Amino acid sequence: MQSSAPQSAFLQPFGRFLRSWVSNPAAVGALAPSGRELSRLMAADLHADSRVLELGAGTGNLTRGILDARVRPENLKLVEIDPAFVRLLQRRFADVEVLAIDALSVARSLPHLIGHFDCVVSGLPLLLLSRAQRLRLLKNSFRLLAPDGVLHQFTYAAKCPLERDLLARLGLRAERIGIAARNFPPAFVYRIRRVQ
Repeated sequence: MQSSAPQSAFLQPFGRFLRSWVSNPAAVGALAPSGRELSRLMAADLHADSRVLELGAGTGNLTRGILDARVRPENLKLVEIDPAFVRLLQRRFADVEVLAIDALSVARSLPHLIGHFDCVVSGLPLLLLSRAQRLRLLKNSFRLLAPDGVLHQFTYAAKCPLERDLLARLGLRAERIGIAARNFPPAFVYRIRRVQ
């Protein structure tokens, strides 16, 4: 008889995710955790020396993709505001620092890390945020990024969730780097960087 341990290991985070979605769908923003294909795309270009900040880490599916890209645990910081997800992340990734802070004010919470990161990986549901909140996210992310740092963002819409005029206002540009077609629902991944 086959053990149910692997199935249970999957179902526990999924159950936690579903409960959080039911209680606050606007904060979670998806019907299911991110899949492996999406996780790989969001970790594109990362390597062992990459210093990464993940916003809205949730159940840790994107985190797993970042670590699978060989990013060292000490070079990764996770931001998650939901207390249940924070506890889950601390259990799943004991070697990674989990910060229970607001992702939209992250630069104010981490002033000692201004200009520190090579990549911000965002799992935040931008389509559910106001324009003012999206602007705050961009400003905070790029304060924490090194001059050549990038923001990786996914969306379930077929176009970039950040308006061109908003990007232009901050001297940024976006490029689509892939589609996670087998994700549920399918997701589009964008890389946002400063205009050189």
